[in-house]
Amino acid sequence: MSLFGLGSRSQKTFRSKKGAPSGSKGLQLQKHITSTLGSGNLREAVRLPVGEDVDEWLAVNTVDFFNQVNILYATLTEFCTESSCPIMSAGPKYEYRWADGVNIKKPIVVSAPKYVEYLMDWIGTQLDDESIFPQKLGAPFPPYFQDVVKTIYKRMFRVYAHIYHSHFQKIVALKEEAHLNTCFKHFVLFTSEFGLVEKKELAPVSEIVESILQS
Repeated sequence: MSLFGLGSRSQKTFRSKKGAPSGSKGLQLQKHITSTLGSGNLREAVRLPVGEDVDEWLAVNTVDFFNQVNILYATLTEFCTESSCPIMSAGPKYEYRWADGVNIKKPIVVSAPKYVEYLMDWIGTQLDDESIFPQKLGAPFPPYFQDVVKTIYKRMFRVYAHIYHSHFQKIVALKEEAHLNTCFKHFVLFTSEFGLVEKKELAPVSEIVESILQS
């Protein structure tokens, strides 16, 4: 199965691919990401281009990482189920409860697929909110923009952590481990470059993270 061959995946899990924010400016940055990723140098690819606004860079990359994790998880929906993964976790020591602060204010225990469904819906809502992710060139980002971005990345990391702990053997069986590892390396290098995820959050896969950062 190809990682991008989604077949009859649940439409609740796989959403339509998000486009670059900030109009033509976002598209320019998107092209820069594509060209630098194509070079194979992920450390260079995550760096803020000279003269560019950091919030613009974070916004465009956040859309990219959302699309990546969305596609990755979509390949596992038939294996990550209410019965196989009744709790969203990353190994026995790390359990993740869901709250969005609006509809669900007190964290609740949910299955992994339900957590990811809530998460993808929540991130999609943030990305579609032009008061947070402006679409027009020159429109200001809110002062709390980076706080929202950090929460998005913290929660996206949990999907990677769950995949590594609960579904890595299936990823190997599908011969997609190289793609997963590359996506996660890109994610780790980017979040490290901009301090988006606290070290304690990375604990479930700390050995993988350290090997990436030291390579």
